[in-house]
Amino acid sequence: MRRPGIERLLPAAYQRACVPGSVLWALLDVMEALHAPDEAVLAEVDALFAPYQAPGPMVAYLARWVAMDHVVAVPRRDAPLPLPLSRLRDLVAHGALLASWRGTPYGLRTALELATGVTGFVLDEPAEQPFHVVVRVPATAADQLALVSRIVEAEKPVAVTAEITIEDSPAERAVGRASVPSPPVGPTPVVPTSADPAPEEPS
Repeated sequence: MRRPGIERLLPAAYQRACVPGSVLWALLDVMEALHAPDEAVLAEVDALFAPYQAPGPMVAYLARWVAMDHVVAVPRRDAPLPLPLSRLRDLVAHGALLASWRGTPYGLRTALELATGVTGFVLDEPAEQPFHVVVRVPATAADQLALVSRIVEAEKPVAVTAEITIEDSPAERAVGRASVPSPPVGPTPVVPTSADPAPEEPS
């Protein structure tokens, strides 16, 4: 709030006493200076919630808004994020899309590609292993297996077990397996097939 605006809120007697050089005049100048930082933030408050404009620390907070807690979770508050800030911004920007496709091959593959910055993830569902998915990780993402495992565990259907393998030339070697047992009761979940068409992202 500017000094003239503050002055108009004062009683009439104070307004008459507020003349240049007076103590009240100087006090209103100080009040205007104290309000300036907050008003600068409020003038661009929308930027705080825009994935590509928000300050770095705010992006991790926004990731929790779009159910990406498993990506930004770190063992200590001062620990670095497990992925570059630019990729985290991409995840937040696509948060609504990922939420609508969570539990499907397309949703899992998209989340992995956005988080790692690598394309070429392949999801297989072996016919001999019902409710099981094999995530084939490109060799270029081999150094991000910890992040891949966290995303797979959070994005896959809860009743589906997952196996993560890394592709190196024609041969593949298994590097980890995370599994969640099927619930003892309840209807059998329907697991989408990897043949599901990938939707076009809205422009």
